[in-house]
Amino acid sequence: MTDKPWGGRFQEELDAIAARFSASVDVDGRLWPQDIEGSIAHVRMLGERNILSEDDVEQVVAGLERIRASIEGGELAWDPEREDVHMNIESALIEAIGEAGGRLHTGRSRNDQVATDMRLWTRQACQSTTADIDALLEVLVDKAEAHVDFLMPGYTHLQRAQPVRLAHHLLAWAEMLERDRGRLVDAAARMNESPLGSAALAGTTFPLDRDATARALGFDRPMRNSLDAVSSRDFLLEAVSALAICAVHLSRIAEELVLWSSQEFGFVQMSDAFTTGSSIMPQKKNPDMPELVRGKTGRVVGSLVNLLVMLKGLPLAYNRDLQEDKAPVFEAFDTVHDCLAVLSGAISSATFDRDRMAAALKEGFLDATEVADWLASRGVPFREAHHVAGKLVRQAVQRGMTLSELPLEVYQAAHHAFDESVFRALDMETAVERRSVLGGPARARVQEALAELRGRLQARRGA
Repeated sequence: MTDKPWGGRFQEELDAIAARFSASVDVDGRLWPQDIEGSIAHVRMLGERNILSEDDVEQVVAGLERIRASIEGGELAWDPEREDVHMNIESALIEAIGEAGGRLHTGRSRNDQVATDMRLWTRQACQSTTADIDALLEVLVDKAEAHVDFLMPGYTHLQRAQPVRLAHHLLAWAEMLERDRGRLVDAAARMNESPLGSAALAGTTFPLDRDATARALGFDRPMRNSLDAVSSRDFLLEAVSALAICAVHLSRIAEELVLWSSQEFGFVQMSDAFTTGSSIMPQKKNPDMPELVRGKTGRVVGSLVNLLVMLKGLPLAYNRDLQEDKAPVFEAFDTVHDCLAVLSGAISSATFDRDRMAAALKEGFLDATEVADWLASRGVPFREAHHVAGKLVRQAVQRGMTLSELPLEVYQAAHHAFDESVFRALDMETAVERRSVLGGPARARVQEALAELRGRLQARRGA
């Protein structure tokens, strides 16, 4: 006769290989705070509904608090024979307080229990991750404010394209992260419904107060359908999808740091604290931390695919496949947390090289669009102006000159509208300042964007 909580139906013990294969406490053990929190809310509600006696409720709550202290103190060892975190805690409770501990599970199934635990854990993880994002945003704002005067090439196809401010580029990173933050906030809000009280799939005959447990656990409301409550994991898909998008953004930021720190670019010097050397080449200073961010973020995309593939073929309601949802969720949140922390440190300690950025503006004809815009502002159709500017670039290449070095007569031979004022448009600072459209790199627009972002961060800190 098996001693499992479901053992009444069975005469044989679970095969040892099957027991090891199905045990999950090594992964879901980190749900213990949520499991205890959910159990306390559940048992108190049972007492309020006169389903359990006041004495039973007091014993269970006191026992759970002792187990909490035991886990925090490292005294309670997880037992794989008890399968999962839920049965480890319940077994420890029964051992501690006796028969009253066996009444905790009244009106509850592990199906609604684990669904509740995962919503509680993921909600908190979303909130922690948004705080991590805000920390990186603070770094980006600080760096951008300190480097408003630094001009650099903007790129398309990794080719020098147009001049921008370094602060404008850092703010582009910030905008991506702001959207990532918003997606996590939305995901946390949508998942904030309580499955507790749905039991295995069809609710329970006990007169539970699901509103009370939802309130006690900080949920907005109970879930409306008991079958959906124990079956759905789309809240995990949504959260990990948001993390995967964030991971892609972090990887792009990391890639630019790797490029910019190379000798070929030389735009940024990473601090010793976030770089490593070579075991054979003494001169090397490698941007290993951004490279590892670039590599590790792939795990998060993999976690999303893992969940999608796991869920796509499952009938309602609960299936044991869902035991496997935790590892990818935990890994996704852990990885994004680490990547955000590393990038915050790497960027805050980095030094940007104004001279190297300025030197990069002198080659690549980043002012060619200014020539076309100059003509277009004087009534020349832009397509014609673009063609003329392209011909001037070709002439400059052939002569080994920059556009500002070409003689005026070359300009006038290309188009009669040119006069000496075109050369003023070719100044990089002027070119950037002329781009004062909303969202552009002109100083005033960058300072507006910085002030807005700083204000949002301050408001969130005060909330």
